[in-house]
Amino acid sequence: MEAVSPSIKSASPASVQVASPSVRPARRRYMAPLEPVSPKAKWLLGTGFFLLFVLVWSAVTFGGLVSPTFLASPLTMLREGILLFTEFDFHHDIGMTVWRVMGGFILASIVAVPLGIAMGAWKPVEAFFEPFVSFCRYLPASAFIPLLILWAGVGEAQKLLVIFIGSVFQITLMVAVTVGGARKDLVEAAYTLGASNTGIVKRVLIPGAAPGIAETLRLVLGWAWTYVIVAELIGSSSGIGHMITDSQALLNTGQIIFGIIVIGLIGLVSDFIFKTSNRRMFEWSAL
Repeated sequence: MEAVSPSIKSASPASVQVASPSVRPARRRYMAPLEPVSPKAKWLLGTGFFLLFVLVWSAVTFGGLVSPTFLASPLTMLREGILLFTEFDFHHDIGMTVWRVMGGFILASIVAVPLGIAMGAWKPVEAFFEPFVSFCRYLPASAFIPLLILWAGVGEAQKLLVIFIGSVFQITLMVAVTVGGARKDLVEAAYTLGASNTGIVKRVLIPGAAPGIAETLRLVLGWAWTYVIVAELIGSSSGIGHMITDSQALLNTGQIIFGIIVIGLIGLVSDFIFKTSNRRMFEWSAL
């Protein structure tokens, strides 16, 4: 037997160091596809674009490159906006427009969401409704305005119906696609556990599609704002669209731009509320 060296015998386990490969933190890849950005960077980048847009707008208008008749400067737009609130009761116009958007959108959702769920869950229902819904989805809501004026007059019903028609078919088809895209393995597992056909819809399809349905409603709400402005351009005595029409007759581009910006801000706020609500109601969808 070979003699063991005293130096080896006296060596303690703690004194023996095992070489391990050095682990370097992964370098962050900027501008890589699908690479996320931090919330702070996202806020800075988004704000930076708005600032750049205002700077270019200011340079074009204050530099005299465009006549004020065709494009008001930012300061002129702000002055006209203050004038709208102080002398022309613009609060009322905003309230009427918001009411019309929400009224027509809620009516469309009440009809479209259940119908979309039924189309996505039961294929015979989809085969019956899908051709008609797909056909109507391509019809512009503004094309119905002359008929709606004949049928419902120029009151609130006509404006609500314009938004309803513009939203209901979009929501229906998008909800049907979301529900119909459920994972087949979850459905088969539910059948294995003894679920009925109705139980599959209630406990598998609807809960699984709920985050997608909420996202669909958020997107279509943005489209509803375009429909209400079209509805208010004809036969209306109030609303942001009515104000824009009157300002166009007076060549007041400051008020026109201010009205457009107000619509964008209201839409941004509603979009933020929708996103926040969806994250809180469907926290499990991000897991």
